[in-house]
Amino acid sequence: MGRVVTAREDLASRRRYAALRRESFDGGDLVSVCLRQLWFTRCSFHGADLRHATLDGCCFTLCDLRGANLSGASLRGVSFAGCDLTGADLRAADLTGARMGQVLTGTPPHGLTKTAGIRLDNAVLRDLQLDQVIGWPLTG
Repeated sequence: MGRVVTAREDLASRRRYAALRRESFDGGDLVSVCLRQLWFTRCSFHGADLRHATLDGCCFTLCDLRGANLSGASLRGVSFAGCDLTGADLRAADLTGARMGQVLTGTPPHGLTKTAGIRLDNAVLRDLQLDQVIGWPLTG
């Protein structure tokens, strides 16, 4: 019998710009995963452990990242469009050049990125672009 491939190994093996749709990584152990600018649409990372992950240039559209642990992650140039980051841990994450915005799905608040309760202590927010983000904290 073959060895079972973990979610971390599966994601890390995907080719650059691979598109993933409606996949669930809820509660997954994705610590230190290094991704190649993947495109996620309607994927769920609810409560996933993405500490110290490298997600540079990845695109997340209408994804669920509620309660995800992204502390220490590299999110340089990442795009969150219409995602739910409620309660996510972004302490010491590098969000340089990242974008958080909306997807035109109808009448707001549908399609807006939600950030209520995220933790941003020591996060790098250089050149972060925000477009109609719900719950963005005034202090980090």
